[in-house]
Amino acid sequence: MASSLLHCSDKLPFLDVETILHMKEGLGETSYAQNSSLQKRGMDTLKSLITNAATDVYISQMPERFTVADLGCSSGPNALCLVEDIVRSIGRVCSRSSSQPPPEFSVLLNDLPTNDFNTIFFSLPEFTDRLKAAAKTDEWGRPMVFLSGVPGSFYGRLFPRNSVHFICSCSSLHWLSQVPPGLFDDMDDTPINKGKMYISSTSPVAVPLAYLRQFQRDFGLFLRSRAAEVVSGGRMVLAMLGRQTEGYIDRRTTFLWELLSESFAALVSQGLVEQEKVDAYNVPFYAPSIHEVEEEVRREGSFRLDHVQTYEINLSSSGDAKEDGRTVSMAIRAIQESMLSHHFGPDIVDALFHRYTELVTESMEREDVKSVQIGVVLTRL
Repeated sequence: MASSLLHCSDKLPFLDVETILHMKEGLGETSYAQNSSLQKRGMDTLKSLITNAATDVYISQMPERFTVADLGCSSGPNALCLVEDIVRSIGRVCSRSSSQPPPEFSVLLNDLPTNDFNTIFFSLPEFTDRLKAAAKTDEWGRPMVFLSGVPGSFYGRLFPRNSVHFICSCSSLHWLSQVPPGLFDDMDDTPINKGKMYISSTSPVAVPLAYLRQFQRDFGLFLRSRAAEVVSGGRMVLAMLGRQTEGYIDRRTTFLWELLSESFAALVSQGLVEQEKVDAYNVPFYAPSIHEVEEEVRREGSFRLDHVQTYEINLSSSGDAKEDGRTVSMAIRAIQESMLSHHFGPDIVDALFHRYTELVTESMEREDVKSVQIGVVLTRL
């Protein structure tokens, strides 16, 4: 994500998204590695779409070296799942052709520089062992996989021109390069979305418009950057949180942010957090509609839109509201803790997510809590 500043009042510190935003590192109880099962479920929903698209590119081009990039790979067990699926899928294709040996795979794992790449690299031996075992079962020979970490923002160039055959990105493109400008009054620099950290039913119309404009700038830059890097006929499969409505308020998108705002209100009432700091905190996040995604693809013009679809994911999955509430709360904490700690200080995080877990659990006792994911398949013209 591009290096940009979150807008705060003069009394509050600036936040550089590229250096602050990262999933909780390590393998501890609150780490992303231990709390990314919801993201895995989203990836599994699109598994066949991703492997089929990658395999189609390989069959159409038959390169000796097949280059795959995962943008926003994060860390933990999810980081190499899609890569393994792609390598195995292409390997099976080659095993059915006696004249076609498997290609060498160049795998480029990208995330922001603060990402915990070490946790990924520590898991490489297990990844290699699984591929070896799969190769024996599927009879397509030992795969040659060359893995590289590529730190940097995907809102800009990452790779050489015409060098990548296939790109996937899951649960990343809803993160913006910055909190949108326009969320503070130009006259007195006061926040216009007080008490809320994202678009809500009480937000002034300027708030969703500011978020939309930032998404258009960011996604357009993402597409232009990838257009330079992906070979003609190469493909991208992108998955991001989104909306099923054209209106800016989709409860499945805004609900968890609303509960986090309510959790902060409880801390303010207890004197643990200043209201001024809460009012100045806005998240660099936007869940687009299908139409908004399609419009930016059309405007940029380098990719053909082959497929776009929304998928609804039920976060109340186990039937146990307490278990599901904790799973969701810990997932949000693993994602947001770096930015919350920087803005509010680390001392409030435990109290904040204690209350958040209570609110999410109470909600799940009353109803199913769901999210919406948009899946997009694009081919480079």
